Amino acid sequence: MGAWGTAISSNDTYADIYDEFFALYNEGLSVEDISKKLIADNQEIINEPDDCNNFWFAIAKAQWECKEPNTEILEKVRKIIETGLDLEVWRRLDADEKDIKKREVVLDKFLADLQTERPKAKSRKKKVIKQPPFEKGDCLTFKLTNGNYGGAVVLEAIKDTEHGYTLIATTRINQPTKPTKNDFENAEVLIANYANWDNNFNIKWYLPIRHKQIAHLIEKIDMIEVQINYDNNKSMNGFVADFVMWIIKVADQQFESEKTKPKPTTKQTIKELTKKKGKWKLW
Repeated sequence: MGAWGTAISSNDTYADIYDEFFALYNEGLSVEDISKKLIADNQEIINEPDDCNNFWFAIAKAQWECKEPNTEILEKVRKIIETGLDLEVWRRLDADEKDIKKREVVLDKFLADLQTERPKAKSRKKKVIKQPPFEKGDCLTFKLTNGNYGGAVVLEAIKDTEHGYTLIATTRINQPTKPTKNDFENAEVLIANYANWDNNFNIKWYLPIRHKQIAHLIEKIDMIEVQINYDNNKSMNGFVADFVMWIIKVADQQFESEKTKPKPTTKQTIKELTKKKGKWKLW
C-alpha cells in the first residue's frame, strides 16, 4: 500500500492518482473524462484489495474539489468507510491499533467533508512547460532491496510539454556490481507475475511530479541508441508518478517472488524495444 501515515493522502496510490487527476484537469479535460480515463488505466490497482480503497478516495476527493462529485463513486466510498472495509485492510496489514483508531477518525471526517458542498470549484492552473528528467536512451541504475543494482532504460523523453513524460522500461538487471552499457543493451525487460500481476511488462510513462525528492536514488550509467519513436498519446502503457514504487519496488517484489515462484516464460529484450527491426512496437 505504501502508506506513511493515517491521513487519507498519506500513501503512494492516493498521491499518484490525485496528482494525475489534476495534471489532466489542468490540461483542460473534463472531470468525467478524467475519471473514466483513470479508472480504465488503473484496473490493476482497482482489483487489488489492499490498495483499491485509496484509488477511490483520491477520485472522490478530486471530484469533490472540482464540485462535480459522482454519485456512484461517492456511494462506493461511503460503503468502504461505513462498513469498515478500509480498517479491515489496515488490520490485515498488521497496523497498530492506535493507528487504526486514528485512521477511523480520519475516515469519518473525510466522508463528512465529501457530503458537504465545496464553496468553489478548484481553479485550473496555467500550463508550465517542463523538460523530462532523463534523456531518451539513458541507462539508469538504482539499488534494490537485496543490495544488488537494478536497471531501467528510457525509451522516450517528451520535451517542451507541461508534463515531462519519459517512457521507462524496467529491466531484469539484478547484479552486485554496477551495470555497464553492454549489460543494458543485452538486458531483458522485467515482466511481473507476482501477486495479481499477470505477465505485465513493466514499461511505464513516468510523470516526474515528485522527482526531486528521489533523484538521488538514481544514477545514469550511459546512453544507448533508441531508434523507435514512442507517442504517449497513442500508447497503451500506463502513466505513473512514483519512480520508486513503479520502477524500483516492482523489480524488488518480482525478484523476491522468484525465490519461490517461477519467473515468467514470456520474454522481451531491450533490443526489441530500441531497434527498428525489432518485432515489438508499443505505440
